[in-house]
Amino acid sequence: MNEQAATNERKPQSASAFQAIRAIDYTVIFVRDMAAMRRFYEDILGFPLLKELSPAWIEYRVGGNTLALAKPSLTAADVPTPNGSASLQLAFKVSAPEVDQCADELVRQGVNLLSPPTDRVFGHRTLFFRDPDGNLLEVFADI
Repeated sequence: MNEQAATNERKPQSASAFQAIRAIDYTVIFVRDMAAMRRFYEDILGFPLLKELSPAWIEYRVGGNTLALAKPSLTAADVPTPNGSASLQLAFKVSAPEVDQCADELVRQGVNLLSPPTDRVFGHRTLFFRDPDGNLLEVFADI
């Protein structure tokens, strides 16, 4: 084997310690306005409160996961996401008829829909809207 061929051969990769990860256990949304975000996730979306560790950390149960609202601490010095800009997107899975039911409920509660329930070519029925901090939220179903 010549020197170039030896250089091009792949060296065996050692297994990454991160391969031990089996799930995303919880998601944290860093909030600008905790009161508005809390009202939205509890009163509009109806997520059940799991625990309130402090006024700066609130947890909700969403299916088998935890969604936390938190005031920034480690990232407090970061430049904030501009108002009107999404810093993340969350997608919540439901059945196909429930996409339309969620849309109706959001409209009844005065939430502006960015995109009404729509069947997509990739096999999802989707609905898009924003939370009070501008994050993009999706309710979707496999169709």
